[in-house]
Amino acid sequence: MASGKIAKTASKPSKNTYATPALEKGLDVIELLAHQPSGLSKSDISRHLNRTVSEIFRMLVCLEKRGYIAQSDGDRYALTLKLFSLVQEHPPTERLITEALPVIHRVTQQMNQSCHMGIIEGAQVTILAQANAPTPVGFYVKLGSTVDLMEAASGYVILSHLREDDLERALTEWKSITGKKVPEDLKKHLSRIRRQGHETQPSYLVRGVVNISCPIFDERSSAIGALTVPYIQYNESKVGLPETSKILKQACLEITYAIGGKPPAI
Repeated sequence: MASGKIAKTASKPSKNTYATPALEKGLDVIELLAHQPSGLSKSDISRHLNRTVSEIFRMLVCLEKRGYIAQSDGDRYALTLKLFSLVQEHPPTERLITEALPVIHRVTQQMNQSCHMGIIEGAQVTILAQANAPTPVGFYVKLGSTVDLMEAASGYVILSHLREDDLERALTEWKSITGKKVPEDLKKHLSRIRRQGHETQPSYLVRGVVNISCPIFDERSSAIGALTVPYIQYNESKVGLPETSKILKQACLEITYAIGGKPPAI
């Protein structure tokens, strides 16, 4: 995943907010390192965030002591998996993973394809659950990995099944974090996915892989996540793309009902 500089500018708090400079500095460090898989040195972090090295050093000591970051390659700091662990322990997320995992494993056996579940976090899709294909060779997405939501079939599937206000918030956050513009054809793309109820799209990142993705719904009939099969055509494949889509849709409905959700009315 490409890394990039994230510009941070200090802003004067409004009269309805409270200034929490220490907390903001710590969060700035975490958000910066989330986009730097190879880590950054103290001086690099200081430069990115327009802070002095002494300011950053105090934040790094605190975050390292609490287990959110760790040093690697000498003086470089990188995020640990603590944030990911906290997300997994959050009750709604924990229940989603618990209900989804048996279904995901069954799907991989039915189709001889790998399968993973992703949710939107900020500007990215995070993989919360995953199972490999029961084959000697195959393609899979690593548990805990992240990808820009505009480069993931699951990202588009979730966006297409959000309520209008939730969609606008998600897009605003994505633009703020990435500094990019929303694709001009996004509304048309999302409308097509809603009509189909799923997405079948060549991988944005890997040639030869077709991503099939379907939404999982919460109690408001809004997408809370998505199951995705990175489909590979084996010489002896018994389940084609159309059948894979049907199996995946049924799997998502099963998870939806298990967590107390309901699909939108057709």
